Parts: sequence; structure tokens; C-alpha cells
Amino acid sequence: MSTSDDAAFESLLDYLKEQRGFDFTGYKRASLERRVRRRLESLDLSSYEDYHDFLIVHPDEFTSLFNIILINVTSFFRDPDSWQYLADELLPAICRRREGQPIRAWSAGCASGEEAYTLAMLFAEVLGVEECRQRVKIYATDVDEEALAHARQATYTARDLEPVPPELREKYFEASGTRFVFRQELRRSVIFGRNDLVQDAPISQVDVLCCRNTLMYFTAETQSRILSRMHFALKPDGVLFLGKAEMLLSHSSYFRPIELKRRFFRKVPTDTVERRPMLPNGGDHLEKRDTGDPSGLRQAALMSSAAAQIVLDAEGRLALCNNRATRLFGLSPRDLGRPIQDLEMSYRPVELRTHIDEAVHHRRPVWVRDVSLLRGTSDPLSLDIQVIPLNDDSGEALGVTVIFNDVTQYRQLQHELQFSNRQLETAYEELQSTNEELETTNEELQSTVEELETTNEELQSTNEELETMNEELQSMNDELQFSNEALRERQDELDRLNAFMTSVLGSMNSGVAVVDTDVKVLVWNDRAADLWGVRSDEAVGAHLLNLDIGLPLEPLRQQIRTQLTDAEPKPVSVVLDAISRRGRSLQVRVTLTSIVNHHEAARAALLVMDVVDGAEG
Repeated sequence: MSTSDDAAFESLLDYLKEQRGFDFTGYKRASLERRVRRRLESLDLSSYEDYHDFLIVHPDEFTSLFNIILINVTSFFRDPDSWQYLADELLPAICRRREGQPIRAWSAGCASGEEAYTLAMLFAEVLGVEECRQRVKIYATDVDEEALAHARQATYTARDLEPVPPELREKYFEASGTRFVFRQELRRSVIFGRNDLVQDAPISQVDVLCCRNTLMYFTAETQSRILSRMHFALKPDGVLFLGKAEMLLSHSSYFRPIELKRRFFRKVPTDTVERRPMLPNGGDHLEKRDTGDPSGLRQAALMSSAAAQIVLDAEGRLALCNNRATRLFGLSPRDLGRPIQDLEMSYRPVELRTHIDEAVHHRRPVWVRDVSLLRGTSDPLSLDIQVIPLNDDSGEALGVTVIFNDVTQYRQLQHELQFSNRQLETAYEELQSTNEELETTNEELQSTVEELETTNEELQSTNEELETMNEELQSMNDELQFSNEALRERQDELDRLNAFMTSVLGSMNSGVAVVDTDVKVLVWNDRAADLWGVRSDEAVGAHLLNLDIGLPLEPLRQQIRTQLTDAEPKPVSVVLDAISRRGRSLQVRVTLTSIVNHHEAARAALLVMDVVDGAEG
């Protein structure tokens, strides 16, 4: 996409946000552009500017655009194995822990409601319909109002219900005409409403959060913000249920897998998870610091220390680093909160994570001595690194501090040992680089899986449209077949009539010829062929007056024209001297008659030729 196209696309997204409140800036750009481009192609528009103008003039187009962007591909019991695991293993445990208490579930990105009603059926199977109705509330949300309206009606076709087990279909759905309605008393447990996962506050205190194949449409940054909201929404022992394209490999600080294959995750109960995205706009004033807090003094002391020092929290993320460490390792404020393995300093100048694990495991300081740190063209620094575990008064691990002591002046005489250490460090760096490449490849593969799943759902949506079109075409085909049958019957009738007329003409003892308005022969029976020696295939299509026969036709020219052109012509009979095909002289009576159609102008003339004198032999 060119720079001008990119600017036009951004302008279009801003317009959608201003006019309809839909913020698509967090969606994956390639997928979003592909779907918008489909609307341009269907409307035969060439640019985003043209489409922007079209939206202004045709506000109804918003509905078509949102329908194609917000792909509402869902079904009952999608991925049955995962739903079976939820029903057999997780929901019974949740219901036992909440004995006698309300249970809250959230179906985020519910589309037309199938997965929300699936949750309701499973809860009803565990608790019973009456207890489920009293205790369970399922909040089903989406940004597509049209899909929500469909979901609220709770009516589905027989085809929609095919994935529902027969016993559940019979138990929880009632027939209504050609459609099926979800059971009314259980329907009251499901509450539908609009919620934008990117902008709106989440449902809170949730036991089960179902958000399947929704995250894959968003960028990595937007996914992180949404997962932060979901982390806040879940109770400490709550369960997150995702789609098969979503694995959360890079979000282990928020959720840990319960059953990774089936995409069930547990909330990580930690206060270190960033909660600021939960604040509404304008809430920054809530983060003002108390200037009397002595922690400020402690931090100032840490920052001014001559030794480079960093502090990691219990999850291995960078929590603090002083000025010396910032300069020494090229750290920036953006690195705060990142896992240590994502920072270069985790393996340069030395592999830190092994020593950190050792210090935490044995709960004692660990020294790493004689480490050389290269600084461009300057002389290398020699460091002694001290890893110290940090615990609170009860002995609970808080994190780790790593101190890098500059002992260059004490190592100047140990060049050979320093050389060996550098060789070892190179091997460590290659290994770590390979590990990082594998991690990067894994992330790329995960992104590819999400993109493929997105494409798959787009294709599924297109396939449903094509199936609808196919049904319409099938109906038209049935009508055409019926018409063809009628045409064949008419053709058979005409064939029978033609055969009958041919038989009649062939059995006549008179020569018969029929000519059209151009005096071209349409019919020439066997008796005429026998009289004049001209076969039917030679005569039909030829001009009657041009036939080389023994009957003088020129005297008939005017009478034939009269029969073809007059409004009410009368039959004419003329006797002519003729010569048969065998050269015998004879007299022939030629009777001319008009062939009319419901008193309309004559379209053809009939010539009947009878021998009246001189038998033809």
C-alpha cells in the first residue's frame, strides 16, 4: 500500500470511529484492509477516498461494511472436544467451589449467541435447569448490534442446531414453524449487551470467560490490553476459554494453561500485573505519588550507587535499574517490566538466568566472578556479579537483585583467564542467539496460525453466502427443469402433429405445395414430387417460380401474390396445360387458397394440383 493509500485508510478508520463509535485501529491491518477492499470491489470503487465519500452519501452502507469486518462465524459446540472437557472437568469443579453462591460467566465476542447458549446448556446439565436459572448469569457481549439482535431472538434453523447433541436439542429447544427457539426459562439466564473489548470496561468477578477466536483479529499490542482487562475480569480461580488459534505463549504473566491443547487457562494471581488500562480516561490523577514516602529516598540511593545494579520481581521481570546499569547495558525506561530473557543483559556479558535460578532455589547469594564486558573500542571491563535473592519477613520470595561490581583494576594481570572466559561467553551467546531465533520463529508461527484461522473464518463466512446463493440457484434450476419438461411435452406434441400432417399430405392424391410470403416452398408432398420429378428436399426452400417442372407457373404469379397480400382473398382455381415428369401432356387444375391465422393477414398460400385430363402414367 502506498503512503497516500495508507493515509486515506487511516482517515476512513477515523471517520468510522467518529460517526459510529467503532475503533478498528487495534485490528490486524492486513486482515482489515483485505475485508474493506472486498466492499470496494463489490461496489466497483477504486480507492478509499471514493469509499469514504460513498459512506457519507449512503449511510446504509455502514451495515454492510460492519458485517464484512465483524466476521460473525460461530456455532453451537464449536470444537466439541474442548466443550466436553469444560463440561466434564471444569464446570463441575466451579459449581462445587461456588456451592450456594451466584455464578457469573462472560461470553465475549458472542456474535449471534450460539456459544452463550452452549454455556447455558452445560451449566443447566451440571446444576439442573431451576438451580441454573436462579444462580447463573451469562453476560454475552459483542460490538455488532445486528448480531446481538439476532442473538436476543434465540431462534435458529435446523441446520444451525446440527452440532447440538440430539438429547440436548430436544431438551432445550422448541419448534416454532420452520425454526427452533431456545427454552424460555433458561433464556433469562443469558443477558446480551454491547461491549467493545478495546475501549469498554470489562464484566467483573467472572468465573468463566469464553472469548474464542476473537483475539486473533487484533494486533499484539491490542491483544495485550484486552488480556489485561480479562485478567481483571476473572476471579482468582476463574477459567479463560479461548479459540484454537490462540495460545497466549507470550502472555504468561497474565494466564497459565490448565489444558493448552483445548485452550483453557487460569488467571495468574499476582499484584504485579499492570492494572492501569482498567482506569477510565481522565483517571491519571489517581496515580499521584506521596512525596513523603521514604521509598523515594531508597530509590535515589539505589540510582546513585557506583556499582551497576538491577532488581527483578518474582516473575523475572525487570523492576528497577540504577544509573550505572542503565549506561552499562544500554537500558531504557521501556525495558522496565520486560522479562529478563528478553534483554540482552540476560546473556551478555554472561548467562544470568542460571545463576538467578540457583540463588532463588538455594535462597543464598551467588557470585559470578571474572566476567569481561566489552565496550566498543574501549578497554574491556572486568566484573564480579553478585546475585542476591530478596525475601520478605515471612520468607516469601520477592525477587532478585543483581549487582555488577567493576573489578577491572584487580584483573589486569589475568589476561589468559579473561581470554578463556571470552571464548566461553561466545559459545553462550551463540546458544542464546539460537534460542532467541527459535522463540522468534515460534512467535511468527503463532502469528501465521492466527492469520490462517482468520482467513478460514472469512472463507467460512463466504461459503455460507455461497450456500445461500446455491440454494437460490437450485430453486431456479428446479423451475427451469419444470419449464423444460413442459417444452419437451410441447415439442413431442408438435412432433406428433408434424408426423400426422406429413402422413396426411403423403396420402393425398393431389400434389400439394405451400409457399411463404417470399413465394419460397415450405411444403412439397410426395404426389407433387411424383408429378413433376422434383424431390421434396430439392423443392423446399427454393423459389416456386424458379422450379424447373412441367407446370407453367408464370401465369400463377399474380394469383399467388393476391392470396398472400389481400385482406380477404378468395380461393382461385385455374386449369393449365402441363407436361408430366415422363413427358406426357395433361391438364392440371391448380387451386390457390390462403392460409390465414385467426383472420390475420395471410402468411402462406396453398397450391393443390389435380390432374383433370390425360392420365399421368
